[in-house]
Amino acid sequence: MKILLVQLSFLGDTILSTPVILGLKKIYPNASISVLTTKISAGILANDPLLDEVIIYDKKDSERGIIELIKKAWQIRDKKFDKVYSLHRSHRTSVLLFLAGIKERVSFKDTNLSFLYTDLRQKKMNAHAAMRNLSLLFDDFKKYNISKDEFKTDLRLFEPAHENIFQKVKDIPKDFIVMAPGSAWKTKQWHWQGYLKVAQYYMEQDMNIILIGGSDDAATCRQICEHAGNDTNIIDFSGHISILETMYIMKNAKLLICNDSMALHMASAFKTRTVAVFCATSPEFGFGPWLNPDSRVVEDQTLDCKPCRRHGSNKCPNNTNICMHFSAKKVIKACEEIL
Repeated sequence: MKILLVQLSFLGDTILSTPVILGLKKIYPNASISVLTTKISAGILANDPLLDEVIIYDKKDSERGIIELIKKAWQIRDKKFDKVYSLHRSHRTSVLLFLAGIKERVSFKDTNLSFLYTDLRQKKMNAHAAMRNLSLLFDDFKKYNISKDEFKTDLRLFEPAHENIFQKVKDIPKDFIVMAPGSAWKTKQWHWQGYLKVAQYYMEQDMNIILIGGSDDAATCRQICEHAGNDTNIIDFSGHISILETMYIMKNAKLLICNDSMALHMASAFKTRTVAVFCATSPEFGFGPWLNPDSRVVEDQTLDCKPCRRHGSNKCPNNTNICMHFSAKKVIKACEEIL
């Protein structure tokens, strides 16, 4: 039997979907399992021993048009999958899988163009995102008498081999704190001055600081470095390392300090100590630390306007940015509790 799992959302969403891979293997132990995902997410899934293939759908670049969608559908059709489980709810994904001609197509009831699927499941809404994703399999667990209460629901990531890491990352100090000050949305970013103060606090204790993030986060990380001074033990890797190298750093970090972002979920997968700063959003939406006992959430719960949106935005609705500016002392205190 050949099964396809589809997750074409953000990188963090892919990490939160990894328990589903184990779930599928539990239900279909002898099946071949493949994942259809984005170009950047393919890197974090490449080392998963349960996957037979990772298929890239470059939907935002080289395969973004209608012609490319049809070509991708035929490419998937040629692989002759027996069943597909889709965690992605977009119109495009629904059309893609319908055109791919996979006989059994499973997704959630709230999926766009849901009539194009053959089996629609109820999503477990009042739960962490990892469990919401896993609820796509709950009907199968019941059918095959698998107790979901006993099922392992940890996030699954696999650290890349040391030889696949470039020399600069191999040479990082043994004890270091990672900071990921960026996020996909502006209102989810704690102000860079806060990260600077926390970095200075630990550098005064001779602790090494590593800044990570994508190219969009490089400007913020540069500000932190410039104000920290040239003669400090701070390394800025933002925009300069691959997702595999980011995983290597995260797995070996003493502590992560981050926003409500992908870095939080990567740390949960590796059980890395984490202090997550929630600005405009809230962990109650299901995107807080998952099964990571050495983690803390810092937020200002006194604000009437918070949370303003489920996933944040690029502009504060009240033009105050008040949730993004609070004392670094609260973050330092949370760090000290778990270090």
